Amino acid sequence: MERITAAVCLIAFVLLFPATGWCQAGVVLFREDFHDLSQWKPLYFPKILQHSGYTVVQEGHRSFLRAESHASASGLLYRKDYRVFDYPKVRWLWKVENVYQKGNAEEKSGDDYPIRIYIIFKYDPGMASFGQRLKYGIAKTIYGEYPPHSSLNYIWANRKHEQRIISNPYTDKAKMILLEAGTEKAGQWVEEDVDVIEDYRRAFGAEPPAEASIAIMNDSDNTGEQSVSFVDYIEVYK
Repeated sequence: MERITAAVCLIAFVLLFPATGWCQAGVVLFREDFHDLSQWKPLYFPKILQHSGYTVVQEGHRSFLRAESHASASGLLYRKDYRVFDYPKVRWLWKVENVYQKGNAEEKSGDDYPIRIYIIFKYDPGMASFGQRLKYGIAKTIYGEYPPHSSLNYIWANRKHEQRIISNPYTDKAKMILLEAGTEKAGQWVEEDVDVIEDYRRAFGAEPPAEASIAIMNDSDNTGEQSVSFVDYIEVYK
């Protein structure tokens, strides 16, 4: 009798509290469902004049981000920073229609991806050496703000590589973390769930700066190709 009662209670609990709110553990700092782009601003790069396009697509009661590139590069940057040690985990749902024929994460000529999620870590003068403060101070004088300290790039790679973490061919301050590769899952929604602090330690062999922001990009300026990709949601939690 006790077993039957317990089973009935469990079924009732599941019916009353849907899996989307019950099974996902952790405290959520924010979740972006892309009803609009009011929380995002354009992220442009020097000397790149052709920009990728980002739009919100409605499909019934569901909305998601559509990212499209044509030999272009630009991104979207979330307007608010957050503290990664308080909320170290990020999960999202993404999809690509295709990858790039000439894409290669280990070469400058192939440093393009149909979709990537950036975690961009802020420079902290209080933790910097004298040389770093001098270097970043000059950059701030030129550009009006400090450049990022470092970044993790979670990518849908165009091909498989032996290593999961690769230094960006342009700078070792950016590490590329391969989550998906190739066309095997093209056209499918794929959910990712990462621990930013653990990935940073593996990538850089050090503790990350305390504050970070999130960016999204579809780029093809190096390969000259084109692609379409989608992001259903992004959630930062602990």
